Amino acid sequence: MPLSKSEREEFLSEPHIAALSVFAGAERGPLTVPIWYQYTPGGEAWVLTGKTSKKAELIRAAGTFSLMVERVEPTVRYVSVDGPVLREEQGTLEQLREMTARYLAPEKVDGYLEFASNQLEENVVFYLAPKYWLSADLGAI
Repeated sequence: MPLSKSEREEFLSEPHIAALSVFAGAERGPLTVPIWYQYTPGGEAWVLTGKTSKKAELIRAAGTFSLMVERVEPTVRYVSVDGPVLREEQGTLEQLREMTARYLAPEKVDGYLEFASNQLEENVVFYLAPKYWLSADLGAI
């Protein structure tokens, strides 16, 4: 059964790991990778990724991407959203901290931020305008 607008937006706002998909060319399927994301109901979704990553390159070229999140308990539920990229910005430490705190336990945040600053490249942020939605709750299976 499809979710209502408020149900799908609330579900997307929860800290699920998303599958990000973006067009990768006519000779292959889309690039699909796991990613952390942020979303507030009624707003924009955004993702952080390396400035020179394959994801960033393909998102820039396509001008659009998709996010899909799912769960299997207490019911099988998913939400998929895609739309145009609204803008790309240089990632900030505050955004990285917000995203890290969304997904990791509080005692792990500082360690991850140190790792990211020493081992990972600069981030950029892509903002998605949620335009097309697919969702369902299939109940308990």
